[in-house]
Amino acid sequence: MGILNVTPDSFSDGGRFTEVDRALAHARELLAVGADVIDVGGESTRPGSVRVDPVEERRRVLPVVRQLASEGVRVSVDTMNAATAAAAVEAGAEIVNDVSGGLADRQMARVVAETGATFVAMHWRGHLGPGRLGAAHVGTGHLGLERLLDVGRGAGPDDEALGDMAGLVRDELEARVADLVAQGVDPARVVVDPGVGFSKDAAQNWQVLAGLPELARLGFPVLVGASRKRFLGELLPDGAPAEQRDPATAVVSVLAAQAGAWAVRVHDVAATRTALDVWRAWERGSASGRPARHA
Repeated sequence: MGILNVTPDSFSDGGRFTEVDRALAHARELLAVGADVIDVGGESTRPGSVRVDPVEERRRVLPVVRQLASEGVRVSVDTMNAATAAAAVEAGAEIVNDVSGGLADRQMARVVAETGATFVAMHWRGHLGPGRLGAAHVGTGHLGLERLLDVGRGAGPDDEALGDMAGLVRDELEARVADLVAQGVDPARVVVDPGVGFSKDAAQNWQVLAGLPELARLGFPVLVGASRKRFLGELLPDGAPAEQRDPATAVVSVLAAQAGAWAVRVHDVAATRTALDVWRAWERGSASGRPARHA
């Protein structure tokens, strides 16, 4: 899944693709080097970002979604707003990728159920907790969500010891999906995302990634979005730009694939596609049983 941020303020590529022609050109570049899906987002979720009016969000994403879909591209829309999701699906998007898991807008489950779109439900908890989180969400207004966002963009939850973050994510995503299904969402159209980098510190992110096989056993496809996240930057020299996190992203992508991930969401599609191709070649060689031929 290739990331296409049509935003002025995303953490690694904000402002680069705000013009429709440039956004489309970049999408085509991502496809040319191996993207299967283009994920179009019109609202940044970086730390310190400000909520975008849904009307402005739709102005940013719909022309891009519509044109790519007309070219036969599989398109995902990255949004927390039900009205944007509905409009994007009407414009040709196949997937709704909601980092709030349907909690930010109480109409999201209805829209997904009615359109039949594939829905990516991401884990983004904050210290409000799963029960209290549900009480905080609002429709297209932002009052309750602002508190969620302020907490979720921070480090880890601070109201309880979360030693088993992988188990917590698994259990809370299972409960989140159960709620979505109760609201009419087809479970066969649900993808889960453990929310790497969202309301989790570096140690907890690694716990979540190591626990992907357990998450996959829930029976839903798993999307992993670790690309250029801050916790990967901790492996690099201080001050290294976000783009230098791409090799680490590619390694995480291969490990995620080995753990059963359905897709990985990345900025540098070429590096990740090459890494995945190396892994597949390795797997084929291991399965072939041919004797080794030394150089």
